[in-house]
Amino acid sequence: MIYRLTIISDEVDDFMREIQISSEATFLDLHKAIVKACGYTDDQITLFTMCEDGWEKGQEITLEEMDTDSYEDSYIMSETHLDEFIEDEKQHMLYTYDLLADRNFFIEVSEIITGKSLTAPKVSRSMGNPPQQSLDFDEIMARNPIDASPSLDIDDDLYGEGISEEDNDLEGLDICDGNPYD
Repeated sequence: MIYRLTIISDEVDDFMREIQISSEATFLDLHKAIVKACGYTDDQITLFTMCEDGWEKGQEITLEEMDTDSYEDSYIMSETHLDEFIEDEKQHMLYTYDLLADRNFFIEVSEIITGKSLTAPKVSRSMGNPPQQSLDFDEIMARNPIDASPSLDIDDDLYGEGISEEDNDLEGLDICDGNPYD
């Protein structure tokens, strides 16, 4: 069985890659096919995320073993076959190629071709140039600015609702000077 996958980017409108790959291939095989099809270097931490309806993120398949203390199953690209997760046409997944800046390709299973097989993935359609593989720090900060000096307005909320600053003074409190248990 062959999966025909369509890969697009939300950063570059005319970019599209279509990859055909065996259902028995691993996610690592797909990762390498995407890297090669885009002319990227294979030195980045990447991951696939299976999506539910509406691109809602689900199970992740990582390039490397992630040391997590979660109760969720951990899947590694080299050990996980595509047919373990891909079941239907129009199924979606994300391929995160720039983890630091959270940049993804959107992948859709365009067609499941039964009765045929492939020995290696192949690019069956290619349009446009892919987005830059990774952004430098200044570009990341421009996309996700962090306010280095946030202001904290505590005048109204410090004492809670219904308590004024005058109600919270020490006068009138029973403070003992000696043993509190006398």
